[in-house]
Amino acid sequence: MKRNSTNYWIYLGMMTVFCALIYFALCTGQHIDHSEVSSTVNTEMSSFELFKRIISDNLTNSLTILLLQIIVILITVRIFSFLFKYIGQPGVMGEIVAGIVLGPSLLGYFFPEFSAALFPPESLMNLNLLSQIGLVLFMFVIGLELDFSVIKDKLNETLVISHAGIVVPFFLGVVAAIWVYADYGAQQAEFLPFAMFIGISMSITAFPVLARIVQERNMTKSPVGMLSIASAANDDVTAWCLLAIVIALAKAGSFVSALYTIALTLVYIAFMFMVMRPFLRKIGDIYANSEVINKTFVGFIFLFLVLSSVATEIIGIHALFGAFIAGVVMPTNIGFRKVMMEKVEDISLVFFLPLFFAFSGLHTEIGLINTPELWGVCLLFIVVAIAGKFGGCTLAARAVGENWKDSLIVGTLMNTRGLMQLVALNIGFEMGILSAQMFVVLLIMSLLTTFMATPMLSLVEKIFAKQEEKAHHHEKVLLSFGRPETGRTLLGMADLLLGHRLQNSQLIATHFTLGTDLNPAKAEEFAEESFIPLREEARHLNLQVDERYQVTDKLIQEMVHVAKKEHVDYLFVGAGQQFMQDNSTAPGKLGKRFTTISRWLKQLKDRPLHLPGTLLRQKLESIMDHVDCSVGIFVNRGFTQASHILLLVDSEDDLFLFNYARTRLGEQSMTIRICFINEQVDKQLQSRIMNDFVQIDSNKFVLDKPLTMNTFIENKETLLVMSYTTCEKLSKDQELFAKLPSLLIIRPRQLKVEKI
Repeated sequence: MKRNSTNYWIYLGMMTVFCALIYFALCTGQHIDHSEVSSTVNTEMSSFELFKRIISDNLTNSLTILLLQIIVILITVRIFSFLFKYIGQPGVMGEIVAGIVLGPSLLGYFFPEFSAALFPPESLMNLNLLSQIGLVLFMFVIGLELDFSVIKDKLNETLVISHAGIVVPFFLGVVAAIWVYADYGAQQAEFLPFAMFIGISMSITAFPVLARIVQERNMTKSPVGMLSIASAANDDVTAWCLLAIVIALAKAGSFVSALYTIALTLVYIAFMFMVMRPFLRKIGDIYANSEVINKTFVGFIFLFLVLSSVATEIIGIHALFGAFIAGVVMPTNIGFRKVMMEKVEDISLVFFLPLFFAFSGLHTEIGLINTPELWGVCLLFIVVAIAGKFGGCTLAARAVGENWKDSLIVGTLMNTRGLMQLVALNIGFEMGILSAQMFVVLLIMSLLTTFMATPMLSLVEKIFAKQEEKAHHHEKVLLSFGRPETGRTLLGMADLLLGHRLQNSQLIATHFTLGTDLNPAKAEEFAEESFIPLREEARHLNLQVDERYQVTDKLIQEMVHVAKKEHVDYLFVGAGQQFMQDNSTAPGKLGKRFTTISRWLKQLKDRPLHLPGTLLRQKLESIMDHVDCSVGIFVNRGFTQASHILLLVDSEDDLFLFNYARTRLGEQSMTIRICFINEQVDKQLQSRIMNDFVQIDSNKFVLDKPLTMNTFIENKETLLVMSYTTCEKLSKDQELFAKLPSLLIIRPRQLKVEKI
């Protein structure tokens, strides 16, 4: 304390002396000031007016405007992304709509003065340059995400499906271009680039959006999901190569001139794949063995990315194509790609890409579609797009041997255009190939075909669900977990409770990861790691498990959805040690309003922790209210093995527990110890248990001491089995509840289930 006081005095003395010296030096300097610069600003304006002028100048300088634009864009994009995820649409679609909302279609229409002040025309160049940098980074990430091993595994099918999804809509797009060129394209460009650009617009698939939908719907490991991703990846590569040719044709002005650009493009692609890819693979192998990828190597990768982008821009096929190819030729080492995506993806998706959406929205004016003829053109392109992409891919999938359900799913997923379409449209608009009206028409088509994906998939599943529904001769058991080790434990609990019945049951294990923004490559890695402990236990028990991995923002809804969709008989989940305290309330004197707000803030704070394995009471009750099956809740309190079984009975409603005791629990060599909460026991219930269970099979059942006096609760190898109703009653005595060992809480099947 004394030392701190001394430091304060040193600081005060230092500041006093040097401030005095600075003042003296300035006063001395004023005596030698012979400048004739007028100081009329100070004499003609008051201090406050001068301050206001400074603030006004600062508000109108280019940097301030750009920063304010970024603030408004990021806030708007986050809001719309959340809203679209809430209604079951990909978040990126909300971001695209947010960009349109900030443009003349909404903000400029209803608040023209504010829009003009926030987005003055002279400031848009800065926004455009930033958005282009973001697109370069984003296309690099798209290239990184492409997994050619997936394409190789399904090469025959993907070639047919992906190229059918290009040539059919391309042909229909060219035919549609013939109809509209005279009225909406002749003033912009020659027919050849216009028609080819329309064809490309019809052919593009939004690989990122498709991958997110496949993740969210737990289709990543399914044959149809892998087929869709592989086809979309193949489609992306082919479509971007075609787009490069179209750009070359448009910039060259004639087909002969474009041949030079196309030849240079082929040389560039050959150089990237035959020279740079092997070179990068060798460097990647060296750094893959290092603990970290250092800044020098990361700097080299970014330099390579920029050089590739510059090369394609100079050739005449746009910098985005160079960024995309740079990502494609990166080393295939999963560790390397993961690190690079972590470094680039977040900043490109969260910061730069919204700027691109906003810039796109600023030249998107829905009001330009203001005549019946234009709405007819819009409807024509929507029909052509769906018929070409959805129809072409569906029929192609059916032709290569897929059933109708999977073919329709592939067609629906490949019909999504979203973000990739917006990138292509901006290139066409920037080059003058598309008019503002055609830009809006194609944008509406892109949004509609992407919006329809999620409800269309649900409709397909609903239609075919009735056809696939068969009589269930086997019970279905669902294990839902978040932590990998919890999967192993839940399987052990299911085996303990169901015994030989589990051998004849269909066993499904679901692992959920919160956050639909998770990169597909990371999701695949997490999925592989998450099931390792479960697989080991399944092999030990000689059981087959159907593994399901899913990325979601709606954990409880998805758990309930899987349970209902699969018609499961038993659901096993994990819970946190203090899960019964979730509904605790604040002291009465603080008031109900404060209690509600506090509980809401606590839930908001703890939301990322609501994974299976750490579920709290409110979440568990929500699950139990909405599923039509028996639910087993395991509370791990240092559990190692079940050397002792305590069966807690409090009322006649708990006698259903003996149905499990007679199966697997009864197969164990250990004795099942029946106990009550305390010595105050219903004599009739005690007599029934003695007559129906203990006396009939004294080797299996023993009536033990009440729970409050039972020494087995202090043993970590004791498993306490009880009903959920009894657990609720028991949890009121927090001191006793805290002393209990690991718990297996069972809620039997309910007759009535609430709708979620």
